[in-house]
Amino acid sequence: MPKKLVLTCLLNFLIAALMGLALRYTYLSPISVNYRFLTHAHSHVAMLGWLYLIIYTLFVHYFIPEKNPVYNRLFWITQISVVGMMISFSIQGYAAISITFSTLHIFCSYYFVRLLWKNHKTESLVSKLLLKVSLLFMLISTIGVWCLGPAVGLLGPASAFYQIAIQFFLHFQFNGWFLIAVIAILFHKLHIKNSKEFRLFFKLLVASTILTFALPVNWFVPHISLLWINSLGVLLQLAALYLFLKLIKDTFKSLIVNYSSISKFMLYFALCCFILKICIQALSLIPEISNMAYQHRNLVIGFIHLTMLGVISGFLFSFILQSRLIQNNKTLTLSMYLFVLGFITTEFILLLQGGLFFFGKNILPNYYLLLFLSSILLPLGIIGLIFNMMKTKQYEN
Repeated sequence: MPKKLVLTCLLNFLIAALMGLALRYTYLSPISVNYRFLTHAHSHVAMLGWLYLIIYTLFVHYFIPEKNPVYNRLFWITQISVVGMMISFSIQGYAAISITFSTLHIFCSYYFVRLLWKNHKTESLVSKLLLKVSLLFMLISTIGVWCLGPAVGLLGPASAFYQIAIQFFLHFQFNGWFLIAVIAILFHKLHIKNSKEFRLFFKLLVASTILTFALPVNWFVPHISLLWINSLGVLLQLAALYLFLKLIKDTFKSLIVNYSSISKFMLYFALCCFILKICIQALSLIPEISNMAYQHRNLVIGFIHLTMLGVISGFLFSFILQSRLIQNNKTLTLSMYLFVLGFITTEFILLLQGGLFFFGKNILPNYYLLLFLSSILLPLGIIGLIFNMMKTKQYEN
Protein backbone atom coordinates (compact mmCIF):
# COMPACT_ATOMS: atom_id res chain seq x y z
CA MET A 1 0.00 0.00 0.00
CA PRO A 2 1.30 3.52 -0.76
CA LYS A 3 3.45 4.77 2.09
CA LYS A 4 2.66 8.46 1.53
CA LEU A 5 -1.07 7.87 1.71
CA VAL A 6 -0.90 5.83 4.92
CA LEU A 7 1.38 8.44 6.51
CA THR A 8 -1.06 11.19 5.54
CA CYS A 9 -3.90 9.28 7.20
CA LEU A 10 -1.83 8.79 10.36
CA LEU A 11 -0.93 12.49 10.43
CA ASN A 12 -4.64 13.31 10.26
CA PHE A 13 -5.19 10.91 13.16
CA LEU A 14 -2.39 12.58 15.12
CA ILE A 15 -3.88 16.04 14.56
CA ALA A 16 -7.31 14.79 15.66
CA ALA A 17 -5.73 13.26 18.79
CA LEU A 18 -3.91 16.52 19.61
CA MET A 19 -7.18 18.43 19.15
CA GLY A 20 -8.83 16.02 21.57
CA LEU A 21 -5.98 16.61 24.01
CA ALA A 22 -6.49 20.38 23.72
CA LEU A 23 -10.21 19.94 24.40
CA ARG A 24 -9.42 18.09 27.62
CA TYR A 25 -6.84 20.69 28.61
CA THR A 26 -9.51 23.43 28.46
CA TYR A 27 -10.99 21.98 31.67
CA LEU A 28 -7.66 22.51 33.44
CA SER A 29 -6.77 25.96 32.13
CA PRO A 30 -8.51 28.32 29.68
CA ILE A 31 -7.01 28.52 26.19
CA SER A 32 -7.91 30.90 23.39
CA VAL A 33 -10.05 28.50 21.35
CA ASN A 34 -13.78 28.07 20.92
CA TYR A 35 -14.52 24.71 22.55
CA ARG A 36 -17.51 23.92 20.34
CA PHE A 37 -15.66 24.86 17.13
CA LEU A 38 -12.65 22.75 18.07
CA THR A 39 -14.94 19.82 18.91
CA HIS A 40 -16.40 19.97 15.39
CA ALA A 41 -12.90 20.09 13.86
CA HIS A 42 -11.72 17.20 16.05
CA SER A 43 -14.62 14.91 15.12
CA HIS A 44 -14.49 15.69 11.39
CA VAL A 45 -10.73 15.13 11.11
CA ALA A 46 -10.92 11.90 13.13
CA MET A 47 -13.79 10.46 11.08
CA LEU A 48 -13.12 11.82 7.60
CA GLY A 49 -9.37 12.39 7.72
CA TRP A 50 -8.36 9.20 9.53
CA LEU A 51 -11.06 6.51 9.31
CA TYR A 52 -12.45 7.40 5.89
CA LEU A 53 -9.12 7.94 4.15
CA ILE A 54 -7.32 4.90 5.60
CA ILE A 55 -10.25 2.66 4.62
CA TYR A 56 -10.16 4.34 1.18
CA THR A 57 -6.45 3.45 0.94
CA LEU A 58 -6.95 -0.14 2.08
CA PHE A 59 -9.95 -0.74 -0.19
CA VAL A 60 -7.97 0.44 -3.22
CA HIS A 61 -4.96 -1.64 -2.12
CA TYR A 62 -6.90 -4.88 -1.64
CA PHE A 63 -9.70 -4.64 -4.18
CA ILE A 64 -8.36 -2.58 -7.13
CA PRO A 65 -5.63 -4.66 -8.84
CA GLU A 66 -5.09 -2.17 -11.67
CA LYS A 67 -4.06 1.08 -10.00
CA ASN A 68 -5.54 3.91 -12.04
CA PRO A 69 -4.06 7.38 -11.23
CA VAL A 70 -7.62 8.62 -10.60
CA TYR A 71 -7.58 7.02 -7.14
CA ASN A 72 -4.44 8.88 -6.16
CA ARG A 73 -5.81 12.20 -7.43
CA LEU A 74 -9.12 11.65 -5.67
CA PHE A 75 -7.30 10.86 -2.42
CA TRP A 76 -5.47 14.20 -2.47
CA ILE A 77 -8.58 16.18 -3.39
CA THR A 78 -10.33 14.51 -0.45
CA GLN A 79 -7.34 15.36 1.76
CA ILE A 80 -7.66 19.02 0.71
CA SER A 81 -11.27 18.94 1.93
CA VAL A 82 -10.08 17.46 5.26
CA VAL A 83 -7.48 20.22 5.73
CA GLY A 84 -10.14 22.78 4.84
CA MET A 85 -12.49 21.36 7.48
CA MET A 86 -9.66 21.15 10.00
CA ILE A 87 -8.97 24.89 9.69
CA SER A 88 -12.45 26.29 9.03
CA PHE A 89 -14.28 24.32 11.71
CA SER A 90 -11.66 25.41 14.27
CA ILE A 91 -12.15 29.09 13.36
CA GLN A 92 -15.86 29.44 12.57
CA GLY A 93 -17.65 26.17 13.36
CA TYR A 94 -20.53 25.39 11.02
CA ALA A 95 -20.44 28.25 8.50
CA ALA A 96 -20.06 28.84 4.77
CA ILE A 97 -16.42 27.75 4.38
CA SER A 98 -16.61 24.64 6.58
CA ILE A 99 -19.88 23.56 4.94
CA THR A 100 -18.26 24.01 1.51
CA PHE A 101 -15.35 21.73 2.41
CA SER A 102 -17.74 19.20 4.01
CA THR A 103 -19.79 19.18 0.82
CA LEU A 104 -16.63 18.67 -1.26
CA HIS A 105 -15.79 15.64 0.90
CA ILE A 106 -19.26 14.18 0.37
CA PHE A 107 -19.04 14.56 -3.41
CA CYS A 108 -15.56 12.98 -3.36
CA SER A 109 -17.01 10.04 -1.42
CA TYR A 110 -19.81 9.64 -3.98
CA TYR A 111 -17.26 9.51 -6.78
CA PHE A 112 -15.18 7.01 -4.81
CA VAL A 113 -18.22 4.74 -4.41
CA ARG A 114 -18.88 4.93 -8.16
CA LEU A 115 -15.26 4.06 -8.99
CA LEU A 116 -14.95 1.22 -6.50
CA TRP A 117 -18.36 -0.25 -7.32
CA LYS A 118 -17.43 -0.35 -11.00
CA ASN A 119 -13.77 -1.36 -10.86
CA HIS A 120 -13.31 -3.58 -7.78
CA LYS A 121 -12.15 -7.11 -8.47
CA THR A 122 -12.45 -10.04 -6.10
CA GLU A 123 -13.29 -13.68 -6.66
CA SER A 124 -14.85 -13.88 -3.21
CA LEU A 125 -18.60 -13.30 -2.93
CA VAL A 126 -18.00 -12.69 0.78
CA SER A 127 -15.67 -9.74 0.15
CA LYS A 128 -17.90 -8.41 -2.64
CA LEU A 129 -21.05 -8.38 -0.48
CA LEU A 130 -19.39 -6.79 2.55
CA LEU A 131 -17.59 -4.19 0.44
CA LYS A 132 -20.76 -3.19 -1.41
CA VAL A 133 -22.95 -2.98 1.68
CA SER A 134 -20.35 -0.88 3.52
CA LEU A 135 -20.34 1.55 0.58
CA LEU A 136 -24.14 1.60 0.53
CA PHE A 137 -24.25 2.47 4.22
CA MET A 138 -21.78 5.29 3.57
CA LEU A 139 -24.09 6.68 0.91
CA ILE A 140 -27.16 6.25 3.12
CA SER A 141 -25.46 8.01 6.06
CA THR A 142 -25.07 11.22 4.04
CA ILE A 143 -28.87 11.61 3.93
CA GLY A 144 -28.52 12.80 7.52
CA VAL A 145 -26.11 15.55 6.43
CA TRP A 146 -28.43 16.78 3.66
CA CYS A 147 -31.29 16.96 6.21
CA LEU A 148 -29.38 19.33 8.51
CA GLY A 149 -30.05 22.46 6.45
CA PRO A 150 -33.82 21.94 6.17
CA ALA A 151 -33.95 20.92 9.85
CA VAL A 152 -32.31 24.18 10.97
CA GLY A 153 -34.39 26.29 8.57
CA LEU A 154 -37.73 24.73 9.45
CA LEU A 155 -37.44 23.73 13.12
CA GLY A 156 -34.12 25.01 14.46
CA PRO A 157 -30.98 23.27 15.78
CA ALA A 158 -32.70 22.27 19.04
CA SER A 159 -35.39 20.29 17.22
CA ALA A 160 -35.75 16.50 17.31
CA PHE A 161 -35.48 16.45 13.50
CA TYR A 162 -32.04 18.12 13.62
CA GLN A 163 -30.75 15.82 16.37
CA ILE A 164 -32.06 12.69 14.65
CA ALA A 165 -30.39 13.77 11.38
CA ILE A 166 -27.03 13.99 13.21
CA GLN A 167 -27.56 10.60 14.85
CA PHE A 168 -28.55 9.11 11.48
CA PHE A 169 -25.23 10.19 9.96
CA LEU A 170 -23.16 9.01 12.93
CA HIS A 171 -24.95 5.67 13.32
CA PHE A 172 -24.61 4.57 9.71
CA GLN A 173 -21.07 5.94 9.40
CA PHE A 174 -19.75 4.07 12.45
CA ASN A 175 -21.92 0.95 12.52
CA GLY A 176 -22.47 0.68 8.77
CA TRP A 177 -19.67 2.13 6.67
CA PHE A 178 -16.62 2.01 8.95
CA LEU A 179 -17.35 -1.19 10.88
CA ILE A 180 -18.50 -3.30 7.95
CA ALA A 181 -15.56 -1.99 5.87
CA VAL A 182 -13.02 -3.34 8.38
CA ILE A 183 -14.93 -6.63 8.56
CA ALA A 184 -14.72 -6.80 4.74
CA ILE A 185 -10.94 -6.38 4.89
CA LEU A 186 -10.61 -8.88 7.75
CA PHE A 187 -12.69 -11.52 5.94
CA HIS A 188 -10.68 -10.87 2.77
CA LYS A 189 -7.44 -11.54 4.64
CA LEU A 190 -8.93 -14.61 6.36
CA HIS A 191 -10.22 -15.99 3.02
CA ILE A 192 -13.66 -16.62 4.49
CA LYS A 193 -15.67 -18.77 2.08
CA ASN A 194 -19.27 -18.28 1.05
CA SER A 195 -21.55 -20.54 3.10
CA LYS A 196 -24.98 -20.72 4.71
CA GLU A 197 -23.43 -19.44 7.94
CA PHE A 198 -21.87 -16.44 6.21
CA ARG A 199 -25.08 -15.57 4.37
CA LEU A 200 -27.01 -15.70 7.65
CA PHE A 201 -24.32 -13.60 9.35
CA PHE A 202 -24.50 -11.05 6.54
CA LYS A 203 -28.30 -10.74 6.76
CA LEU A 204 -28.20 -10.43 10.55
CA LEU A 205 -25.43 -7.83 10.38
CA VAL A 206 -27.32 -5.63 7.91
CA ALA A 207 -30.68 -6.01 9.67
CA SER A 208 -29.24 -5.28 13.12
CA THR A 209 -27.42 -2.19 11.82
CA ILE A 210 -30.70 -0.79 10.51
CA LEU A 211 -32.88 -1.78 13.48
CA THR A 212 -30.56 -0.47 16.22
CA PHE A 213 -30.96 3.06 14.82
CA ALA A 214 -34.29 2.99 16.68
CA LEU A 215 -32.44 3.64 19.95
CA PRO A 216 -31.06 7.13 19.12
CA VAL A 217 -34.44 8.01 17.57
CA ASN A 218 -36.08 7.06 20.87
CA TRP A 219 -33.87 9.56 22.72
CA PHE A 220 -35.62 12.44 20.92
CA VAL A 221 -39.09 11.08 20.15
CA PRO A 222 -39.67 8.42 22.85
CA HIS A 223 -42.05 5.61 21.99
CA ILE A 224 -42.33 2.05 23.27
CA SER A 225 -42.29 0.65 19.71
CA LEU A 226 -38.80 2.08 19.14
CA LEU A 227 -37.49 0.24 22.19
CA TRP A 228 -38.94 -3.01 20.86
CA ILE A 229 -37.37 -2.42 17.43
CA ASN A 230 -34.00 -1.71 19.05
CA SER A 231 -34.35 -4.83 21.22
CA LEU A 232 -34.89 -6.95 18.11
CA GLY A 233 -31.84 -5.31 16.51
CA VAL A 234 -29.70 -6.01 19.57
CA LEU A 235 -30.75 -9.69 19.62
CA LEU A 236 -29.92 -10.03 15.92
CA GLN A 237 -26.58 -8.33 16.60
CA LEU A 238 -25.75 -10.86 19.31
CA ALA A 239 -26.59 -13.69 16.90
CA ALA A 240 -24.38 -12.04 14.27
CA LEU A 241 -21.52 -11.86 16.78
CA TYR A 242 -21.86 -15.58 17.51
CA LEU A 243 -21.70 -16.37 13.78
CA PHE A 244 -18.81 -13.94 13.28
CA LEU A 245 -16.72 -15.76 15.90
CA LYS A 246 -17.71 -19.12 14.43
CA LEU A 247 -16.74 -18.02 10.91
CA ILE A 248 -13.27 -16.77 11.85
CA LYS A 249 -12.45 -19.54 14.34
CA ASP A 250 -10.93 -22.02 11.90
CA THR A 251 -8.79 -19.65 9.83
CA PHE A 252 -7.86 -17.02 12.40
CA LYS A 253 -5.06 -18.93 14.15
CA SER A 254 -3.52 -20.17 10.89
CA LEU A 255 -3.52 -16.60 9.51
CA ILE A 256 -1.70 -15.02 12.45
CA VAL A 257 0.87 -17.78 12.96
CA ASN A 258 3.52 -15.74 11.12
CA TYR A 259 2.48 -12.35 12.49
CA SER A 260 4.69 -10.42 14.88
CA SER A 261 3.69 -10.41 18.53
CA ILE A 262 2.56 -6.77 18.39
CA SER A 263 0.45 -7.50 15.27
CA LYS A 264 -1.25 -10.35 17.09
CA PHE A 265 -1.75 -8.16 20.15
CA MET A 266 -3.48 -5.38 18.19
CA LEU A 267 -5.71 -7.85 16.35
CA TYR A 268 -6.80 -9.50 19.59
CA PHE A 269 -7.26 -6.06 21.15
CA ALA A 270 -9.61 -5.03 18.30
CA LEU A 271 -11.55 -8.29 18.56
CA CYS A 272 -12.00 -7.87 22.32
CA CYS A 273 -13.22 -4.29 21.81
CA PHE A 274 -15.63 -5.50 19.11
CA ILE A 275 -17.12 -8.10 21.45
CA LEU A 276 -17.27 -5.54 24.29
CA LYS A 277 -19.04 -3.01 22.06
CA ILE A 278 -21.82 -5.45 21.17
CA CYS A 279 -22.17 -6.62 24.78
CA ILE A 280 -22.54 -3.00 25.92
CA GLN A 281 -25.15 -2.40 23.24
CA ALA A 282 -26.99 -5.45 24.57
CA LEU A 283 -27.45 -3.56 27.85
CA SER A 284 -29.77 -1.19 25.97
CA LEU A 285 -32.34 -3.97 26.28
CA ILE A 286 -32.83 -2.47 29.76
CA PRO A 287 -34.70 0.85 29.21
CA GLU A 288 -33.20 2.52 32.29
CA ILE A 289 -29.68 1.88 31.02
CA SER A 290 -30.40 3.05 27.45
CA ASN A 291 -31.81 6.33 28.78
CA MET A 292 -28.94 6.76 31.26
CA ALA A 293 -26.35 6.35 28.50
CA TYR A 294 -27.62 9.34 26.56
CA GLN A 295 -28.12 11.54 29.63
CA HIS A 296 -24.49 11.22 30.74
CA ARG A 297 -22.02 12.70 28.25
CA ASN A 298 -19.11 10.72 29.72
CA LEU A 299 -20.76 7.46 28.73
CA VAL A 300 -21.60 8.69 25.21
CA ILE A 301 -18.00 9.81 24.59
CA GLY A 302 -16.70 6.58 26.09
CA PHE A 303 -18.84 4.45 23.75
CA ILE A 304 -17.92 6.51 20.68
CA HIS A 305 -14.23 6.14 21.54
CA LEU A 306 -14.68 2.40 22.16
CA THR A 307 -16.06 2.05 18.63
CA MET A 308 -13.65 4.44 16.92
CA LEU A 309 -10.38 3.90 18.81
CA GLY A 310 -10.85 0.37 20.12
CA VAL A 311 -12.72 -1.49 17.40
CA ILE A 312 -12.22 0.31 14.09
CA SER A 313 -8.79 1.91 14.70
CA GLY A 314 -7.65 -1.28 16.44
CA PHE A 315 -8.37 -3.33 13.31
CA LEU A 316 -6.88 -0.66 11.04
CA PHE A 317 -3.67 -0.55 13.10
CA SER A 318 -3.43 -4.34 12.93
CA PHE A 319 -3.74 -4.22 9.11
CA ILE A 320 -0.98 -1.59 8.91
CA LEU A 321 1.27 -3.60 11.25
CA GLN A 322 0.89 -6.65 9.01
CA SER A 323 2.32 -4.76 6.02
CA ARG A 324 5.94 -4.09 5.10
CA LEU A 325 5.47 -0.38 5.77
CA ILE A 326 6.80 -0.77 9.30
CA GLN A 327 9.76 -2.41 10.98
CA ASN A 328 9.05 -4.51 14.05
CA ASN A 329 11.17 -3.33 16.96
CA LYS A 330 10.87 -2.39 20.62
CA THR A 331 9.95 1.22 19.83
CA LEU A 332 7.00 0.12 17.70
CA THR A 333 5.83 -2.27 20.42
CA LEU A 334 6.10 0.48 23.04
CA SER A 335 4.15 2.87 20.81
CA MET A 336 1.25 0.45 20.39
CA TYR A 337 1.23 -0.38 24.11
CA LEU A 338 1.10 3.35 24.91
CA PHE A 339 -1.85 3.82 22.56
CA VAL A 340 -3.76 0.89 24.07
CA LEU A 341 -2.91 1.97 27.63
CA GLY A 342 -4.12 5.49 26.87
CA PHE A 343 -7.33 4.08 25.44
CA ILE A 344 -7.99 1.76 28.39
CA THR A 345 -7.26 4.37 31.08
CA THR A 346 -9.38 7.09 29.45
CA GLU A 347 -12.26 4.64 28.92
CA PHE A 348 -12.04 3.53 32.56
CA ILE A 349 -12.05 7.11 33.86
CA LEU A 350 -15.01 8.10 31.65
CA LEU A 351 -16.96 5.00 32.68
CA LEU A 352 -16.21 5.48 36.38
CA GLN A 353 -17.23 9.14 36.32
CA GLY A 354 -20.39 8.35 34.36
CA GLY A 355 -21.29 5.72 36.93
CA LEU A 356 -20.70 8.16 39.80
CA PHE A 357 -22.97 10.75 38.15
CA PHE A 358 -25.66 8.09 37.67
CA PHE A 359 -25.64 7.27 41.36
CA GLY A 360 -25.70 10.95 42.32
CA LYS A 361 -22.09 11.07 43.54
CA ASN A 362 -19.60 13.91 43.18
CA ILE A 363 -16.92 14.28 40.55
CA LEU A 364 -13.77 12.15 40.88
CA PRO A 365 -10.83 13.87 42.62
CA ASN A 366 -8.53 15.30 39.90
CA TYR A 367 -10.89 13.90 37.25
CA TYR A 368 -9.95 16.34 34.47
CA LEU A 369 -6.24 16.10 35.25
CA LEU A 370 -6.31 12.30 35.17
CA LEU A 371 -8.24 12.33 31.90
CA PHE A 372 -5.79 14.77 30.33
CA LEU A 373 -2.71 12.85 31.46
CA SER A 374 -4.15 9.55 30.20
CA SER A 375 -5.03 11.16 26.87
CA ILE A 376 -1.38 12.14 26.28
CA LEU A 377 -0.59 8.48 25.66
CA LEU A 378 -2.80 8.34 22.54
CA PRO A 379 -0.87 10.85 20.37
CA LEU A 380 2.42 9.46 21.72
CA GLY A 381 1.49 6.03 20.39
CA ILE A 382 0.52 7.47 16.98
CA ILE A 383 3.79 9.49 16.81
CA GLY A 384 5.78 6.32 17.47
CA LEU A 385 4.06 4.52 14.60
CA ILE A 386 4.59 7.48 12.24
CA PHE A 387 8.31 7.71 13.01
CA ASN A 388 8.72 3.96 12.59
CA MET A 389 7.08 4.13 9.16
CA MET A 390 9.17 7.14 8.12
CA LYS A 391 12.39 5.32 9.02
CA THR A 392 11.45 2.10 7.27
CA LYS A 393 13.25 1.97 3.93
CA GLN A 394 11.69 -1.15 2.43
CA TYR A 395 7.97 -0.91 1.87
CA GLU A 396 5.28 -1.99 -0.53
CA ASN A 397 4.54 0.17 -3.56
